[in-house]
Amino acid sequence: MESLERRLEAENAYLQDELRSNANHTELVGDSHEVRTILHQMELVAPTSSTVLITGESGTGKELIARAIYTASLRRERPLIRVNCSAIPRELFESEFFGHSTGAFTGAVSDRVGRFELADGGTIFLDEVGELPLDQQAKLLRVLQEQQIGRVGKCRSRKIDVRVIAATKRNLKEEVTARRFREDLFFRLNVFPISSPPLRDRPDDIAMLALLFVRRACARAGRLELPISLGDVEGLKAYRWPGNIRELENVVEHAVITAGDGRLRFDLPSPIRSVATFTDKAVAHMADCDDRGSAQGA
Repeated sequence: MESLERRLEAENAYLQDELRSNANHTELVGDSHEVRTILHQMELVAPTSSTVLITGESGTGKELIARAIYTASLRRERPLIRVNCSAIPRELFESEFFGHSTGAFTGAVSDRVGRFELADGGTIFLDEVGELPLDQQAKLLRVLQEQQIGRVGKCRSRKIDVRVIAATKRNLKEEVTARRFREDLFFRLNVFPISSPPLRDRPDDIAMLALLFVRRACARAGRLELPISLGDVEGLKAYRWPGNIRELENVVEHAVITAGDGRLRFDLPSPIRSVATFTDKAVAHMADCDDRGSAQGA
């Protein structure tokens, strides 16, 4: 009873924190071929307990996909536990993932429930799994293979039933080749891969996303919804969006804040690629002129 009570307290504290950090969560938005493909993949894999590996650049909505799969799964009555693998110090990895008992190490003044134990019966989301060092990858692989965990400081292990969804911005095949990621762990995670495309590859979704972000930003600012002109949409679609959907949301929020006269003005960086192309053409043109001058002199 005491163990169950501690677990429920830890689970409640974790879920309260998740509610605060995900207050702006929205569903996957878009009608492009890329988004329809992702929605079809999610429809196929959500009812299963198969491991999912979501890849894509930062800001493309990998966590959004993970949460949508969880929401449509049979495990939605149990919590989705998120772990940011890039933010866990090496020395706290086992304690964070598997928990520890009182006195297991200096500073362990009470029992701690690990993330895998919290996710028992539910789903764990391993965000940025490609950032884990090799020694931690080995420990994670062992748990995924055996479906058993043991708290630090305890000899006894316990069986768990956890569905794993992982995400990374790295190309794990290249990481395996470079010996920075374990090949056996890659195969264990890569059961059902889903690729989250960059925003520049789905320009048809930009207008829909911009309208959504304008509506949300205006609601937060307590003002009437501002219109987006066709010219603004074309300008947004022409930009390359290196920061993807996250950058679009920030640009829209900035435009709403600065729209004192009720007119949205999107502050986009200069198109670096266009400048580079112009410079290359100018250099080529100068070289061509020099060549012609040399030929005439000869």
